Amino acid sequence: MTAGLNEGPDRSALPLLDLRQVRRSFTRAAASYDGADVLQTEVRNRLLERLQWVQLQPRRILDLGAGTGKALPALGALYPDAELVGLDLTPAMLQVAATRSNSSATGPALLVCADAARLPFPDQSMDLVFSSLAIHWSPVLDAVLAEVRRVLRHPGLFTFTTPGPESYRELRAAWRAVDQTPHVIPFPEMRALGDGLVRAGLAEPVMDTDRLTLKYRNLGHLVADLRATGTTNASTGRSPGLTGRQAWSRLAAAYEKERDGAGLLPATVEILFGQAWAPGPTRRRQAPGDEISVPLDSLSRRPPQRQS
Repeated sequence: MTAGLNEGPDRSALPLLDLRQVRRSFTRAAASYDGADVLQTEVRNRLLERLQWVQLQPRRILDLGAGTGKALPALGALYPDAELVGLDLTPAMLQVAATRSNSSATGPALLVCADAARLPFPDQSMDLVFSSLAIHWSPVLDAVLAEVRRVLRHPGLFTFTTPGPESYRELRAAWRAVDQTPHVIPFPEMRALGDGLVRAGLAEPVMDTDRLTLKYRNLGHLVADLRATGTTNASTGRSPGLTGRQAWSRLAAAYEKERDGAGLLPATVEILFGQAWAPGPTRRRQAPGDEISVPLDSLSRRPPQRQS
């Protein structure tokens, strides 16, 4: 595995994620994404809500992993004097975002197709980097964090969400009853991600976690939502073939053990919320051993439940 937060100590092996497969998945999902993004909308709104507690007057904002651009109008409303930039890996997603951005009351955003690990922006050119459920799709998260640090100018803020390692635990457990190949992508742990922020040179990292539960009437509806939002298996060790009927039956039977008293199948998603600042005269970089986990209970809400 190459250097990064999704990876182990062997830095000479292959990354755990296939970036080409990530791009293909989101290209296919561009047209269906907005109709199935219940989880993404809830998490994005919670991250936007947290910005209301931050004293910041950004001149330029980067939505890193903008997808179909739903955060851009909200960011424009929060910061009407700021220039908005939306970046995504997938041209098809940005085509949808362009339609939304052009109709926004705050004016069109600049939309850029690029890899988050290779940002095409000058040093210290952004005052706020906002990223919701996007950075975990990079095979090398350390590179993404280093790029965020490079483009962020003091006293700028990096605020983000990512799924944690407990996400889709029911689906992982059901798949283990079928075979031992990876079927759910790896997600970063809070401590590893916090240490990565420090390694990147960002200051005062703060992280906390929340847990959401989506509920479905059957496994097919869960899988359909995952595919519609591009949340598919992009692991490099995934099986190259389609799931056969026998394997699917075993998977469905294993997942049935999770059905709750209301007759619904849960899909648990652990969400990590994080923020860090561009270092400067008033910002102290933390050492890797410093405490970086700070619960923000006052900002929690009831988890959304989607019944399908």
